[in-house]
Amino acid sequence: MVLLALPGFGGAFAESLHVTALQSLPSKHQPLPAAIGGRTQNLTYQWPGVYFEATFAATAVYFSVGPGDAILHVSVDDEPVASLVKPAQGSYRVEGLKPGTHTIRIDVGSENQAAPATFGGFALPPNGKASPPQKRARQIEFIGDSYTVGYGNISPKRECTTDEVWATTDTSRAFGPIVARHYGADYQINAISGRGIVRNWDGTPGDPLPVAYPFVLFDKKTAHKDDAWRPQIIVIELGTNDFSTALHPQERWKTRAELHADFEATYVRFVKQLRVRHPNAFFILMATDGAEGEIQAEVQKVLSQLRAAGEQRIDFIPMNALAMTGCHHHPSTADDQIVAESLMRFIESHPRLWQGK
Repeated sequence: MVLLALPGFGGAFAESLHVTALQSLPSKHQPLPAAIGGRTQNLTYQWPGVYFEATFAATAVYFSVGPGDAILHVSVDDEPVASLVKPAQGSYRVEGLKPGTHTIRIDVGSENQAAPATFGGFALPPNGKASPPQKRARQIEFIGDSYTVGYGNISPKRECTTDEVWATTDTSRAFGPIVARHYGADYQINAISGRGIVRNWDGTPGDPLPVAYPFVLFDKKTAHKDDAWRPQIIVIELGTNDFSTALHPQERWKTRAELHADFEATYVRFVKQLRVRHPNAFFILMATDGAEGEIQAEVQKVLSQLRAAGEQRIDFIPMNALAMTGCHHHPSTADDQIVAESLMRFIESHPRLWQGK
């Protein structure tokens, strides 16, 4: 495990905050209820961008980490405290807080496509006071591929090994969380690197995003169900992996036209399924200008077909002129900021979206 401790930041903190690994939680402790952002099953998660928050009054707080590799960003009262890279399974203490009420947050920065990971929850010393977890009124969902995940977005170079991609992926700094934080919204990042609507990158195996989407984990054993999740805005960024590489002879589409038809029909069906789940949401489709414009052209055909079928709460935003200096020519955090700003400009021009109108 690598643990990067950061100095305390005045105000709510004493001289500095410390994150210390423990052998186990103290015998006298009390559970601290958490608000959860993203999809989990008994605090086990696999979709990216998951986060855990809790509010309390105490000068120390505990959290536990279960099995699975992850990068966890720990913050208190919106100030960074430490980043834990592949933390060992066990318990940790954050101490150094001044008396008063605080909020701890743990953001999962890494992509856990290969295997799920588990968070162990929060706890307090016996003299601490827990506050009930708070859910935000605004909710926004981001559905997509590696661009939405933040694949290699903090990398200083384009050529990366598999380990370097994992280490330099920070979903908490991708465009989705930037937008959500700006509006004080809860969010879900339901995205998988390399996946498309019907075809994955270079024809590689694996469930396309619409096939994986209904489930809590990628084993497809348990359907996701959360009646409290009612996003006012759903942003979909898909199509890059369907069209960014040439078709291979063994693939089921023999021509580009066949691929186009399958993509359009499946994407339209996927949005209609989402509409059943979220009757009041506004959909924003996004696509880059890659593949000589093929991606945007196909997504705009999907938009036209949906509108022709009566879907009016939907629009399209291009993702153009990105530097793509992250791993394997992916968006960097600077690109993420550009995309986030384009989304925020659209939302600002349609302020009633947050009211489901």
